[in-house]
Amino acid sequence: MRNSVFACLIAGVSSLVVPIHAQQPDPAAQAATTPAPAAAPAKSPFTQWGTDFSFLFDGYVDGNFNHPDSGFNQYRNFDFRADTLHVNMGKITIDRGPAPVGFHLDVGFGQAFDVIHSTDRAPDAFKYFEQAYISVKPKSWKGVEVDAGEFVTSAGAEVIESNANWNYSRSLLFSWAIPYYHFGIRTTIPIGKFTGGFQVVQGWNNIYDNNSGKTFGFTGSYAWKKVTWSNVYYVGPEKIGTNQGVRSLIDSVVTVNPNDKLSYYVNVDYGRERQLDNSVASWTGIAGAARYAFTPKWAFAARAEWYDDFDGLMTGTKQSMNEITLTGEYKMSNWLTSRLEFRNDWSNQPTFQSGSNYVKTQATILLGLMAYLGPKK
Repeated sequence: MRNSVFACLIAGVSSLVVPIHAQQPDPAAQAATTPAPAAAPAKSPFTQWGTDFSFLFDGYVDGNFNHPDSGFNQYRNFDFRADTLHVNMGKITIDRGPAPVGFHLDVGFGQAFDVIHSTDRAPDAFKYFEQAYISVKPKSWKGVEVDAGEFVTSAGAEVIESNANWNYSRSLLFSWAIPYYHFGIRTTIPIGKFTGGFQVVQGWNNIYDNNSGKTFGFTGSYAWKKVTWSNVYYVGPEKIGTNQGVRSLIDSVVTVNPNDKLSYYVNVDYGRERQLDNSVASWTGIAGAARYAFTPKWAFAARAEWYDDFDGLMTGTKQSMNEITLTGEYKMSNWLTSRLEFRNDWSNQPTFQSGSNYVKTQATILLGLMAYLGPKK
């Protein structure tokens, strides 16, 4: 303190005898008043050369109270193995944002990849790719982006990756009402709080199309402060070897985030397909889910839904189905998450295997473990 006062006195005297234009700033005073430069943020080891790399491993152990002789849970897509330990997915993602050109690649293994490509006519090597597309987004386009290749569908409230959903198992709507992925071209067009888009794709879950027609997609979402409303419409021929019998799907999702702890959504689907005899087969359903995070480590999610396959086109049986899922989540670390889940499905038809017989209900309990390593979003 005394040194600072003395320095100020000397500076004052010097100003009387030294011309103003020749005065120099005192180094000590300048150092005291100039803030130190901020430390550069630590660079993520999963971001190199402007490209993000991430790794996901997902497995589960499942118990079915019906103990089906087949060893499979009915009407599940990814957690379909009963009374056993199984690997759902192992995956590497490489993503480079379009500036103005980028790309996205998801490649891996596991039953999830087998399921989503089960109807594709492409060579077996393609089943290891969940997504593989290039993106173009020049600055002069004012936010408009064009993607070309294989990409996941725009429909639905859930996604293929378990760790990105609230529940471990997927809803009936995700499994039986909408497609998994498409191959073709899609656009994203932002207009204020509204984002629209147009797609031209091979069809549902096809890299090699099963006919000569194309499926068209129209997307639109509107975001308020705490609410997002997303809508998708797909229309096109989906029958093998013919362009007759057009299939159409309307998917709508409203997601609400009242605060940092609570989130919930409602998902509605309606689909129909004209048959070769000119009759119409249709399906519809509604799902609602909520998630509450008690702490950064602990969370609970619940989902309930109704799904009606009026004509049996999607499930193979004319039936009305319901399910309730309760999921507890614990984050063991910033890269490892566990989920304990109880789920009960029921139908108005005896379509669930119990031993060697068939009944109208199916209850399961599952423990899932998901490891994710990648840049924080």
